[in-house]
Amino acid sequence: MRSVLLVHAGAGTWKYLDRESIIATLENALETGLRALTGEGSAIAGAVEATKVLEDSGILNAGIGSVVDLSGHVSMDAGVMDGYTGRAGAVASVTYPRNPVVLALKVMELTDHILIAGSPADDLARRLGLEKHPGPSQKVLKRYKEYIMKGYSGPYVKSYELAKKLGIGDTVGAVAVDSKGRVAAAVSTGGVMLKFPGRVGDSAIPGAGFYANRAAAAVATGIGETIIESFLTLSAVNLVAEGLSASTAAKMSIMKHTSISGPDTAGVIVVSSDGDFGAFFNTNAMPWGYITSDGKLGISGLPKK
Repeated sequence: MRSVLLVHAGAGTWKYLDRESIIATLENALETGLRALTGEGSAIAGAVEATKVLEDSGILNAGIGSVVDLSGHVSMDAGVMDGYTGRAGAVASVTYPRNPVVLALKVMELTDHILIAGSPADDLARRLGLEKHPGPSQKVLKRYKEYIMKGYSGPYVKSYELAKKLGIGDTVGAVAVDSKGRVAAAVSTGGVMLKFPGRVGDSAIPGAGFYANRAAAAVATGIGETIIESFLTLSAVNLVAEGLSASTAAKMSIMKHTSISGPDTAGVIVVSSDGDFGAFFNTNAMPWGYITSDGKLGISGLPKK
């Protein structure tokens, strides 16, 4: 069977979208991920390698492009899951690794744990020799200073409301199915801008920001608190397991999520073990794309010009 890889650049308003940069980044992630996915590769390798490209782009809210919390510091979440083995790995509130998705993979591969958080996770990244994060970009720091000057500060800032107001939701992620029908998911994020330090979002929670079993894999994006409340990716994968197509499962899971949390809150990408795939979102845009081993590539979800 053919291999398929999907990636997304995050659900949100995308008020300041640079279409050419986003399209080029998605295509790079898809092509890089496909190389890891095909031949002797695997679904988990394809999803992780694609997500690494998105983390390294610097234009998305993950990896070196991550936003900052109320204290002005970067703290990131990431997760991976192999649908064939049922194993997952995740990290939360990490500051050290350039590529948190790689650290999440190491948690899955090298430990008996699923989620490791904070400074112990950073220490693990150091011991493993992972590349160090360079710190927040000048672009992110400039936005941070502007928001603080506008009064978006204080120990009890409502990050949920702020995220919707600022339109920031560009978490990144990927789902894949390989030639053996094995599926996997990977996700990474810098979290919500001006979040309370120590806040953990959906990207570190299996069943919320990411999930995979032998039927399907799904990755979510949007306002993490709402995605945790609805266990969005678990819902989508379960719908595929019940016999729905991936595209229908994506749509129905977002419709259910919207009925609970309202519009402008989430998006999801889904791939099934038979190579079917789909995406759906309730925000203004969610740039996403797909690539297949038989030469098909497409980009969708961009806001109207």
